[in-house]
Amino acid sequence: MYAIVEMQGQQFKVEAGKKLFVNRIADLEKGATVEFDKVLFVENEGKFKVGTPVVKGAKVVCEVLDNECRGEKILVFHKKRRKGYQKMNGHRQDLTNLIVKEIVA
Repeated sequence: MYAIVEMQGQQFKVEAGKKLFVNRIADLEKGATVEFDKVLFVENEGKFKVGTPVVKGAKVVCEVLDNECRGEKILVFHKKRRKGYQKMNGHRQDLTNLIVKEIVA
């Protein structure tokens, strides 16, 4: 059984027991339970439910493993040719680590 869920403006394919890294969700502590009800699609033993836009009565229950993770460093490089202008900048996104406990459909 898997589902497509919208979390923090992004869509994720989730299965029970899988770990996810999503954009940081403020005011959560380690061990807290979070429910997401914007379920767009559910597959259960070959049977599909497609939402219009969401599947009614479906939700995904997750537990917070860590709320202070950081993503990999992304380097941003700007250059204007023949002008001697170069600029390097780095960014690390704050993430929340979740584990999917169950999918209710």
